[in-house]
Amino acid sequence: MDDISNTYEVVIIGAGVTGCCIARELSKFQVSACVIEKGDDVASGTSKGNSGVIHSGFDAKPGSLMAQLNTVGNRLMWEKAEELDFPVKMNGALVVCTNENERDKLDALLDQGIKNGVPGVRILERGEVLEMEPNLTDKTVAALYAPTGGVICPFNLAIAMAENANINGVEFRLETEALSVEKTGTGYRVRTNRGDISAVAVVNAAGVYADKFHNMVSGDKIRITARKGEYLLFDKILGDIFRTSVFPLPGAMGKGVLTAPTIHGNLYVGPSANDVEDKEAVNTTKAVLDDLADKVRANHLCKVPLPLNKVINSFSGLRPHEDRHDFIIGEPPDAERFFDAAGIESPGLTCSPAIGEMLSEIIAEKMSLPKKDRFISKRRGVTRFDHLTREEKKALVREAPRYGNVVCRCETITEGEILDAIHRPLGARSLDSVKRRTRAGMGRCQGGFCTPKVMAILSRELGIKMSDVTKKGSGSWMVTECDK
Repeated sequence: MDDISNTYEVVIIGAGVTGCCIARELSKFQVSACVIEKGDDVASGTSKGNSGVIHSGFDAKPGSLMAQLNTVGNRLMWEKAEELDFPVKMNGALVVCTNENERDKLDALLDQGIKNGVPGVRILERGEVLEMEPNLTDKTVAALYAPTGGVICPFNLAIAMAENANINGVEFRLETEALSVEKTGTGYRVRTNRGDISAVAVVNAAGVYADKFHNMVSGDKIRITARKGEYLLFDKILGDIFRTSVFPLPGAMGKGVLTAPTIHGNLYVGPSANDVEDKEAVNTTKAVLDDLADKVRANHLCKVPLPLNKVINSFSGLRPHEDRHDFIIGEPPDAERFFDAAGIESPGLTCSPAIGEMLSEIIAEKMSLPKKDRFISKRRGVTRFDHLTREEKKALVREAPRYGNVVCRCETITEGEILDAIHRPLGARSLDSVKRRTRAGMGRCQGGFCTPKVMAILSRELGIKMSDVTKKGSGSWMVTECDK
């Protein structure tokens, strides 16, 4: 892409779930807006290393923005999933007490949940808990139950919001890294690796880097620490160990190491919580993974042994922990039309639809933006061939024969699905972006068999050489071109 030099009314820095939700809600208004993202795809930073839990809202401190937006975001998530066609499941959540002397902590969580307006939250005694989850540890004393807890794929949420924002007029510039923000006479100048962008207003949804950009324009400084969470992901053969998302009692660093099913039927253990200096440190570490493995061996929350030879992947993510441990949303007092969405750590994923609505309304009022007469509110996701009935599959293959060619055997992903992912709005341009949209490469073999096939499809459809196909954008080429 050539250097860019453009002017917009609003520029959003960051295309994680928060930035994409803001973009989607802002696209309801008449505004020229652009999202810039240093990765090659949306949800390629903090949002991709996420537990995928939809929190009910009992954990946040009453009166905080976290608490306010958690319950609203939980309610909105099911509505947005219906509108934008991304998978969600209300499976409930349990916080398990394994020590009779710590029951008061359950009572405190229950009190918070009631104050925060969490529907149906209650404490279950041992018998009722084990009836609900018979594989829970025998040490179970009681548990807090929140029926509105759920699971989601964070990639699908961000992609759905971004695609809908895009068809409603918001531009996305990927592999465009914000380097600095400075005030001008008419607004702001955002310097990027692709040139300067001028804007009347800036939305700071930069995740672990949100403090960097905030502190460039405001004397009211904030500090964000990258808090690393590492995970062990198990094969789907263990996906029915628990129906609900199972948490231990929370500690000083967060909600603790949980054991939970994913929306796609896997099981995971994690995350850890360790503060790190390097805001790019998304590597996994032997010491932390060994600690997670020790918890698995010790039947941390589950009395059924979880065989470590069924771990198909490990991964990590960085949470943007702000010193005050609450969201920072809106304008700093000394930086007009610079809108923060900073410190969006857990339960940030759940809150993101509410943050999008809240901040877009603040921006629209501040900038006197009129609503669009025609807003496209619906979006259809990539068709999951494996989810269709036998007759639906036959009909689809007759209409589009490439749906009959299974590319990823672990997840039963067809060539038709991959073509859809490539050619839709903000379509896939790399192996990871195909994986996020279709799950090709996310199964038991982790792409061991389907990677060359997906690369060939990308090469053919994008009109590029195989040596130009990347894993996740520039610098991540999969193969090199050899001289004959």
